[in-house]
Amino acid sequence: MSATRRHSFITSVGDLMASWNLPHATGRVYGLLLVTEEPTSLDTIAAELGLSKGAVSTAVRQLDSWGLARVIPQPGSRRLLIEATAGIESLLAASHARARTLIAALRDGEDLVEPGPAQERLRDVIGLFSGYVDVGDQMLSTSRRQRRDHGARDPRP
Repeated sequence: MSATRRHSFITSVGDLMASWNLPHATGRVYGLLLVTEEPTSLDTIAAELGLSKGAVSTAVRQLDSWGLARVIPQPGSRRLLIEATAGIESLLAASHARARTLIAALRDGEDLVEPGPAQERLRDVIGLFSGYVDVGDQMLSTSRRQRRDHGARDPRP
C-alpha cells in the first residue's frame, strides 16, 4: 500500500469513527493499527500520526474498552505494544446491548399511548431496533461459523 493510500485510509477511519462521536484521533489510531502487520508501540503510533503520546494513550484505552485493540505488556519493561483485534464483533455486541436496553425501555412505554399515530410510531421504532439486533445477531453467527469452519480462532475471550 502506498504511503498516500495508507494516510487516506487512516484519515477515513478517523472521520468515520468521529461520526460515531469518538475522537478523530481514536479513529486514526484504529485505522493505523488495522493496516500495521505487527503490534506496535505508543511512540511509533504517535510519531506516524503526529499525535502526542497522551492522545495516543487515551485513544488506545478507548479502543481497548470497545474490544477493537489489545494492549500487550512487555515483560521486564514499561513498554506496551498495541494491535488491532477482530473487534467488530465486540463493537456490534456492545451496540446490540444498548439497542436491547432501548427496546426494553420503549416497550415499557407502550401502555402509555392509545391506539393512533403515537402508538404506531413507537411500534415502528421498536421494530426498527429489533430488526437491527436480529440482523446483527445473524451476521455474528455467520461470521463465527465461517471462522470455525475455516479453522480460525474465535476472537471472543
